[in-house]
Amino acid sequence: MLNKLERLFGRYAITHLPLYLVIGQVGVYLLWMLGSLDVNQLLLYPSLARAGEAWRLITFFFVPPASSPLFIAFAWYMFYLMGSALESYWGPFRFNLFIFIGYLFTVAVGFLTPNFPVANAFIAGSVFLAFAYLNPDFELCIFFILPVKIKWLALITWAGYTVGLIAGGWDTRLQILASTGNFLLFFGSDIFQTMVLRRRRMAVQADRFARSSAPEGPRHRCHACEKNSDTHRDLDFRYCSKCAGDQCYCPDHIFNHAHAVDAAPPKG
Repeated sequence: MLNKLERLFGRYAITHLPLYLVIGQVGVYLLWMLGSLDVNQLLLYPSLARAGEAWRLITFFFVPPASSPLFIAFAWYMFYLMGSALESYWGPFRFNLFIFIGYLFTVAVGFLTPNFPVANAFIAGSVFLAFAYLNPDFELCIFFILPVKIKWLALITWAGYTVGLIAGGWDTRLQILASTGNFLLFFGSDIFQTMVLRRRRMAVQADRFARSSAPEGPRHRCHACEKNSDTHRDLDFRYCSKCAGDQCYCPDHIFNHAHAVDAAPPKG
């Protein structure tokens, strides 16, 4: 289906979308620092958007993170790096689709709690989680010193989302569900197939282990009466040199049996 949509609408995709989003946030940040812009006028409050301030449906996308300048610059760099990598991997159309589906989900759930602001942080978070899923061994240097694989940071992010779902307000819960819903829409099928393959692999390994650990049977077994070294540990089992093949007998039959001349071809 995605291939068909890309053939129909791929020419309308915005190339270098991560760069444009970062440039938009940088511009808003600079105007805010110069005192020429009130960021509160850009935040998405669904109740205000419904009352006529429709620009908030778009401008909230360009509100920069509320943090220190160093962290904001790092966040912009990471979003551009990961967004560009996803755009290169998927192509512009599919990356556009990923961003805009996350946008639509986020805006839609925002109207369920219209008096609370809708953040763009969870949309950026879905880009991070998508990149981490596709590149789990990619390393980031925390504080430019400590290398950490991104899969562990993604695990911390998922843990934070879980806490938000349990302890957060309904506005936070709905926005988390919107962003994770976008992630699952793109990766849910792959995750399910991976789980099925891992389950099959574990079943095969368990079967092999069970077979390897299963008892192989008694070491010695009388060819005449079926007594064996497991059930009759006190007996001295011996092999007849006159029988063809390795014929084992208990003490009662080692000298009292018909030699198995044709039981097996002679050795050698």
